[in-house]
Amino acid sequence: MPKCRVELLPAAWQDVEKISDFHLEKVGVDSAQRITDKILDGVEGLADFPLMGPPHPDPELAVQGYRKLVLTKTYVAVYRVMEPVVLVYRIVNGATDYPKLLK
Repeated sequence: MPKCRVELLPAAWQDVEKISDFHLEKVGVDSAQRITDKILDGVEGLADFPLMGPPHPDPELAVQGYRKLVLTKTYVAVYRVMEPVVLVYRIVNGATDYPKLLK
């Protein structure tokens, strides 16, 4: 599979901003920068390996082609491969009821 272009949709960018703001407020500048870098580096890996995240465990989302990539202990990316583009829909806390955001 040739290299894909990774595109974070507006909701995913807002998620990254909220996560960064949370870390900035609770822990500090270094933490906010580290978590942002880790998230963005993780999703950029989808350019070379778009199928590295398994099909989403929620059956409704899986049938629509959504995949889930664990980025950190806390955060996951929800995306779909629409060759030649990987669309990242959300970056969320995996412990929340985030599938409802996509339905």
